Amino acid sequence: MFGGVGVQELLLIFLVVLLLFGAKRIPDIAHGLGKGVREFKRAMQDTQDELNRSISDTDKKEPAPPAGSQEQESAGNKPSASA
Repeated sequence: MFGGVGVQELLLIFLVVLLLFGAKRIPDIAHGLGKGVREFKRAMQDTQDELNRSISDTDKKEPAPPAGSQEQESAGNKPSASA
């Protein structure tokens, strides 16, 4: 069923959880777990949105010319002093 865990194993796990925490605590635990999963998904979505926004901002900017390329062009246009 769930990656090799069958119905009997799930019932056994549920029974152990019921014995350990009691019937009154299980809804509280499930509520806290659900809240944690929602918060995790929200954080993941916020991070993904931030990355996409950052990438799109970077793509909009023109790349700067390599450092020193202007110096090489101007040096090639000047007559050399040795000639």
